[in-house]
Amino acid sequence: GLSTSQKSSVHNSIDTMKLSATLLAAAATCLAVPSTTTASKASSRLSRAVRPHFQAAVNKVRKDFSAKSEVTGSPEPKKPVIPDGTAPMGKFWDPAGFTKQVSDNQIRRYREAEITHGRLGMLGVLGFLTQESFHPLFGGNIDGPAISHFEKITEAAPTFWYPTLLAIAIAELGRARIGWQDPFDGGSMFALRDAYVPGDIGFDPLGLKPTNPKDLENIQNKELNNGRLAMLALAGFMAQELVNGKPILENLQ
Repeated sequence: GLSTSQKSSVHNSIDTMKLSATLLAAAATCLAVPSTTTASKASSRLSRAVRPHFQAAVNKVRKDFSAKSEVTGSPEPKKPVIPDGTAPMGKFWDPAGFTKQVSDNQIRRYREAEITHGRLGMLGVLGFLTQESFHPLFGGNIDGPAISHFEKITEAAPTFWYPTLLAIAIAELGRARIGWQDPFDGGSMFALRDAYVPGDIGFDPLGLKPTNPKDLENIQNKELNNGRLAMLALAGFMAQELVNGKPILENLQ
């Protein structure tokens, strides 16, 4: 039979599958709705459909981690892991002094934000290059510079962003359940858990996370540096398209 922690993991997976199914159904509804007055009716139906699932996710934020700690009984480390620097900038590069007057927990929050935005940057760069070359959704009418796609999608399917924002909210709630202290259980509102390693939300469906500490540190540094590069690249993409209104690949020709 399954252990208590495995059963908990299965239950969480089932909850996630239910939420995902709701999102897919909602997205299909949105894409089928034309840009007319019927959009408001579809929006109302969507709101009624997702409200109980969203409330369930909110409730989990309050209780899941306290229950998990009781089940596993694993002690937290005495000292949290303080983020280190990467080459070529040295062990801890902070010329602007952002970390001089802040707590260790705040430094870890900075690293959490950097890793998260780096991941978004990498996805954003890939998204820009892909959707400007391949865009079958919405009848293939969403084309041109990616920086203008938000307005075009809003015009074509106004309710498309409701399930999108809901998916983002669920993902953020899940991240909060893993990394942040529970303010409803005596924790600080904005502090990370001492046991939490910034960026490590336990998502590794392909099993790529190394078990060797040195290999793990190496791949974490690669992700961090590539994320930093991607954030700069994405900012450059947006600036370039604002200047001349051309897709990125056209600027490279």
